[in-house]
Amino acid sequence: MNDVLPDEAVLWEHLEHAARKIFAQYGYRNLRVPIVEATGLFVRGIGDATDIVEHEMYSFEDRLNGESLTLRPEATAGIVRAAIEHHLTYERPQRVWTSGPMFRHERPQKGRYRQFHQFDVEALGFEGPDVDVEQIVMLARLWTKLGLKGMALHINTIGDAQERASHRRALTAYFEAHTEALDADSKRRLATNPLRILDSKNPEMQSIIAGAPKLLDQLDPESGSRRHFDGLKAILSEAGIAFEVDPRLVRGLDYYNRTVFEWMTDRLGAQGTVAGGGRYDGLFEQLGGKPTPACGFAIGVERVILLLKAGEPRPEGDPDAYVVHASEAAAKLARSTAEMLRDVGLAVVVNAGGGSIKAQMRRADASGARWAVIVGDNEAGENRVAVKPLRATGEQITLPPEAVAKHIGH
Repeated sequence: MNDVLPDEAVLWEHLEHAARKIFAQYGYRNLRVPIVEATGLFVRGIGDATDIVEHEMYSFEDRLNGESLTLRPEATAGIVRAAIEHHLTYERPQRVWTSGPMFRHERPQKGRYRQFHQFDVEALGFEGPDVDVEQIVMLARLWTKLGLKGMALHINTIGDAQERASHRRALTAYFEAHTEALDADSKRRLATNPLRILDSKNPEMQSIIAGAPKLLDQLDPESGSRRHFDGLKAILSEAGIAFEVDPRLVRGLDYYNRTVFEWMTDRLGAQGTVAGGGRYDGLFEQLGGKPTPACGFAIGVERVILLLKAGEPRPEGDPDAYVVHASEAAAKLARSTAEMLRDVGLAVVVNAGGGSIKAQMRRADASGARWAVIVGDNEAGENRVAVKPLRATGEQITLPPEAVAKHIGH
């Protein structure tokens, strides 16, 4: 688990602001669900043969009633539970998003923590590929807004339930014929979820995986999932979004069907997926609701932050002005001047803890502020303040407090 210190928190705020604005532009509204849910929700929703349910969930017994509870390992199951419980899709489909911490007991890696953070975006009640593309395009807009380059879109279809069952049988037969070449993880998955073998990152497994049957090759040209995938590709091309069809792309959760996609980068090593998602048309019914088509995605916040750290220019988190004052009489004018500047939207730090003017000016410079506003005893007696640029050339001048905002460019 990881602390986020103030210098890095600036990047988090930058991402959060950009994401909220873009989600609103596409009609997605905020929905907030609990961090703790009944364990059964994730077992039913994610799948009891997944790595998450088998090995990674933080579950515990509620001492008050003996109920098994779990810190959420992902957000979709909780959102669907809330939609069912509150009849959110009764009158019309819904576009929603949430954000916050998730918890999985995984091996620590670059950009991966046991408490990690996601933006989770869901479209509930939409069945066509147009909404799948809407979400992909929305992510492309977010990458542009954040200045992230080199993001590559990979897409695939994993078909519908019957097609996946047929493909599973073919995969099982294929990998059973190559048992000696499988690593321990793949041998375990062969008995529980052979589709996940395709997701193995073990270099020694790649030649075996390359020869495995591809579901995409087995889809009937007239099947609903094939038509959906063809529609997805056509609308992506229409939108000018470049993509790679990756027949080995699967998602780690059992609830997906049809569309799966990932936005990836080569700048994070093996953990190159920054956002991923797809369609999960059966999850509502699986959790006790009425059949409801749905699709969504999650953004790995820590991974985006790693990319933002390496990017230029960095977003600004520094104050506009730092107010320096000489005495208690000057401090009164300093505080009132700071409030005037805040009234027009400026970020202002007022020196606290005393110190000479020289020491305070060092603090002003270290704060990253663009301007120093200086209130000495003489200025306080005349109800005026001195303004000095800290990041550019220019002369220090003296002004009435009400004229400072205009002078520093607001």
